[in-house]
Amino acid sequence: MAREFQRGHKAKISDLTAGTDLYVGVSIAGPGLTFDISCFGLDANEQLSDDRYFVFYNQPKSPEESIQQLGAQAGDSESFRVTLDRIPAGIHRLSFTASVDGDGQMSQIGPGYIRIVAGGEEVVRYSFTGSEFSTERALMIGDFYLKDVWRFAAVGQGFDGGLAALLKNFGGEVAEEEAAPEQQVPAQATGAPGFAPPPQAAAAAPSFGAPAQAPAQAPAPAAAFAAPLQPAAHQPAAPQQQPVHSAPTMVGPLTTPPAAPYGQPPHPPQQPGPPSYGQVPGRQPGYGGQVPPPAPAPAPYGQQPAYGQQPPYGQQPSYGQQPPYGQAPGQVPGQQPAAGAGLAAALQPYKEAPTGARWTPQNQQLMRVDLSMGGQAVLARQGSMVLYQGKVDFSYKGAGFAGRIVGNATGQEMQLMRCTGRGQVFLAETGAHLHAIELQGDGICVSAENVLAFDESLQHEVRRIEGHGIPGGALFTMQFQGSGTVIVKTHGVPVVLPVTPTTFADSNAIVAWSSASQVIISSQVRLRRNAYPGHSGETVNLQFRGAPGNFIVVQPYEV
Repeated sequence: MAREFQRGHKAKISDLTAGTDLYVGVSIAGPGLTFDISCFGLDANEQLSDDRYFVFYNQPKSPEESIQQLGAQAGDSESFRVTLDRIPAGIHRLSFTASVDGDGQMSQIGPGYIRIVAGGEEVVRYSFTGSEFSTERALMIGDFYLKDVWRFAAVGQGFDGGLAALLKNFGGEVAEEEAAPEQQVPAQATGAPGFAPPPQAAAAAPSFGAPAQAPAQAPAPAAAFAAPLQPAAHQPAAPQQQPVHSAPTMVGPLTTPPAAPYGQPPHPPQQPGPPSYGQVPGRQPGYGGQVPPPAPAPAPYGQQPAYGQQPPYGQQPSYGQQPPYGQAPGQVPGQQPAAGAGLAAALQPYKEAPTGARWTPQNQQLMRVDLSMGGQAVLARQGSMVLYQGKVDFSYKGAGFAGRIVGNATGQEMQLMRCTGRGQVFLAETGAHLHAIELQGDGICVSAENVLAFDESLQHEVRRIEGHGIPGGALFTMQFQGSGTVIVKTHGVPVVLPVTPTTFADSNAIVAWSSASQVIISSQVRLRRNAYPGHSGETVNLQFRGAPGNFIVVQPYEV
C-alpha cells in the first residue's frame, strides 16, 4: 500500500522500497494550460553545475542514463526512470519540477500528484491542488536527495517565473534560440515526446516500476526496464523532428560570462585591458595618450593565477587571494563599479541560496526556514530574527510556571518566540555557526545555550546527568526527540567524534551528543606546583559510553 505524504514529509528510500530502479510519475493539468515537467540533477550546493543532468524535453536522459524521461504513460502527465545506484557521486539532489509553458498560474491547476513506483507497486504518493498556490508559474514538486543515503521529500513549493526563471534559480542560464517555423509547433499539442508508448499501452507504466502488465505488451529485450516499443511508423525520422517548445533553449550553469563558449578559456586578445588613469572606458586614447597594455590571460579553469596577477574582469579572486586595497571584487582598477555585470558578479557569491527545503543555510552564520513547508510552527530564540519575507506572525512562547521553575533551577531556560504563517524567516545570533540537525524518530541532547531554533513538533525536556564532584551533584541538558529539525549554534567549526569507552569531553566545550549515549561525570582535580592550589583548570569532564553509532559534538571554544 502506498504511503500518502503531505508537504514537507521526508523518508529514506530504503524505508519505502529495497529497489533502486524506480519509476517516478507526475500528474498535473489545468484548463488550457501546457506544462514542462523536468528533472534537475544538482550538486552538493544545490546548483546545476553540469547541464547534462538537466533532463527535460530537449534532453531526455543523462549521460549514463541514470535519469531518463519516459513521456506520458500509465495515467501520468510525465514519467521518469531513476536508477539510484548509477547516479554519479557529484549529483546530490534530483528536483522534479513543473512549469507553465505560456500564460497561466499554478492556482489554475486541478488535483495533481507525484508518485514513486518500485517493483510494480506504488510505494509513495504526494498529492497537491491549485488552491495551495497563487500567482506562481512554476512548482518544485518533490526531491530525491542524498544525505548519507538517498531520501525522498515532498516539497510542493511554488516558484515565481517559468522554466527559465527556475533554471536561473538553480544556477543555470538561458540562451535565446531563433524563432522556429510555425508548422513545426503543432507536435507540441499532445505533450508526449516521440519515444512515448503507443496509446493502447498508456494504461500501464514500465515493468520496472508501475504495476505489472501483460507479457505480450513488452518485448523480451526491453521488459526489464522500458515501456512497449511503438510501431516503426511512429518513430521520428530524424532528431530535428522532435517537438519544438516555445521556451528558450537551456544551456550550462550560470557563471560570470566569458567571451568563449562554455568550458573554453576566453581568448586573451579579446579581453580589453584596464583603461589608463583619466581615460573613459571604451574610448580610444587621444594624441600622446598611452595605449594600455593588454590584459593578462586568465589561468586555466581550476588553476590559481600567478603571483601578482589579478583575476579577469568580473571574476572573483581565488580562495586566499585578496583584491588590491580599496578595490571591490570583480572591479577593474581605476574604474568605478558599474551597475551591470561587474556589480552582479561582485554580489553573486552572496545571493540567497535556492529554495526547495524547509531549512536552508544561507551561509555559516545565517539560517532560513520556510514556514509554508511542513505546515508547522517554529520555536526560535527571542531576538534571533534578522529578516523575514511573506506573512509571518511572531508571538511569545511561554514555558509555564513549572517550566520557568525548572529552567531557572537547572540553567536550561529558553526564552522562545513562536513563528507561524506563510513566508521565510532568517535567523542568526551573534555570528555563531549554525547547523541544522534533522531528527527522524531519534533523539539528541543539546544544552539550551546552544539551541537557536527547532520545529514545534519536537518534544523537548530537561535531562539530568547524574554524577559527583560538582556543585549540586549533577549537570543538566535539553533532550529533543521526535521528527523535525533543531538548529544548533557553535563557536567555530565543531568536530563530531564517535563514542568509545575512553571518550572524555570538557563540560564547557561539549555541544551535543546522541541521547542513547551513557554519560558519566568525571571529576579530575590534580595539584601542580606551578598551578593555583587545588585547581588544574580541567576539573569537570564528561565520560561517554555507548554502542557503536553514538557520537558527541565538541566546539573549539570553552564557555
